Amino acid sequence: MVLAQIARWTAALSMVAAMTFAVAPSSAAAARPDFRPGAPGLGDPYFPLEGNGGYDAQHYSLNLAYDPATKVLRGTVHMLARATQDLSRFDLDFQQLTVRSVTVNGRQAAYARDGQELVVTPNAGLRRHSVFDVGVTYDGIPQPLGGPIVFGLPYGWIATEDGVLVACEPNAASTWFPSNDHPSDKATYSISVTVPKGLTAASNGVLAAQVTHGDTTTFLWNELRPMASYLVTTTIGRFDVQKGRTPDGLREWVATDPTVPGTEVVFQQTADITDYWSELFGRYPFEETGAIVDNVPIVGFSLETQTKPLYSAVRSETTVAHELAHQWFGDSVSVRTWQHIWLNEGFATFAQRYWTEHTGGESVQAWFDRQYATRPESFWLPKVADPQRDTMFDTAVYNRGGMTLQALRVKIGDEPFFRLLRTWAADHRYGLADTDEFITLAEKISGRDLTEFFNVWLFTPSKPVTW
Repeated sequence: MVLAQIARWTAALSMVAAMTFAVAPSSAAAARPDFRPGAPGLGDPYFPLEGNGGYDAQHYSLNLAYDPATKVLRGTVHMLARATQDLSRFDLDFQQLTVRSVTVNGRQAAYARDGQELVVTPNAGLRRHSVFDVGVTYDGIPQPLGGPIVFGLPYGWIATEDGVLVACEPNAASTWFPSNDHPSDKATYSISVTVPKGLTAASNGVLAAQVTHGDTTTFLWNELRPMASYLVTTTIGRFDVQKGRTPDGLREWVATDPTVPGTEVVFQQTADITDYWSELFGRYPFEETGAIVDNVPIVGFSLETQTKPLYSAVRSETTVAHELAHQWFGDSVSVRTWQHIWLNEGFATFAQRYWTEHTGGESVQAWFDRQYATRPESFWLPKVADPQRDTMFDTAVYNRGGMTLQALRVKIGDEPFFRLLRTWAADHRYGLADTDEFITLAEKISGRDLTEFFNVWLFTPSKPVTW
């Protein structure tokens, strides 16, 4: 039933794309098309080949099936996109897996592999402003990425004893589905995942359907708010699922691995923190809050996957506060390029320390003072607003980033400071932002010249002395 629904939905998308392709805007129709290849990357300073030029992704329909026994993933993904130039061909970010076929607007298209790039050449050029549908059918055994970026740990598609944990920040979405894999190109998602009966496929947004047929179960998830590709998850395993609403009435869905002790606290913690952040930072950006708690000792981190933060074990309450703060700062308001990652991690670190203060523990100022007094010289060396790729998750990005916000809070006062955070979240809701924009807004709200303040805290590779 669900697969038939997806097939009908995808066919409709393809028809719409084909119709839109055939009717270009009148201004474009009058001009001779200049069909050129889209760029193979967006030129991000840290990941130049992530993302692709020439189009803007609008919606992804993922139709996946995973067998934990063989670890084989089979998928057909349709991306609905709008051309931003006259396109002769375009790229998708996709690596490792075997491509079986590619279509553009329902017609077979030529394709080639070039490293992490899947280069697609449609039968006819795609006019600027036209909407098109590209479908990719593929299979294989996804492998996680590694290296120094994420604390030296594996990330991406990580097989577990009963399924898989999927945590893709910053650049691992392309290891399991073709996409425009950069946070600057958000899209909405429909995600259908078929797994062996008895397993749960936890994903983003709201669970629209769950259907068991024979020895398999299909889960259909819809995320109707724009989402960056690295925030997509399809974590699979044996989970206990708890559904309900927060005290303020927001939908909540929590999946916990029964082999992990202490999971009974996660539902209430998530509810309480989500509601409090909604008071402090403004309305919750999405339709549902929640959590996914898996038992994966090899993964020592958590990730703010949109609507349902992912924890590789039961974490502290402050970690839950950190990941839920990301729903505003990182998920709804996303970085234009990865060098601005402090806008995610510094903000979430300040939030988790503020949660401790709010619940009667150490104040943020006491934490600030302790950090300032005890951190070694090496801690102060990274430029928080440009920490470099392999150290983009350095401790300083989190802690000095959070300290920057506390220092700003003291400098301009509580009322302007928290108004700044709410305005920031509202002005860039579902959009993109960078450090310069935050500085401009801070100066506007505070009515002060903060050039030197931010230069000392974000761009100077030494311990601040005066600010």
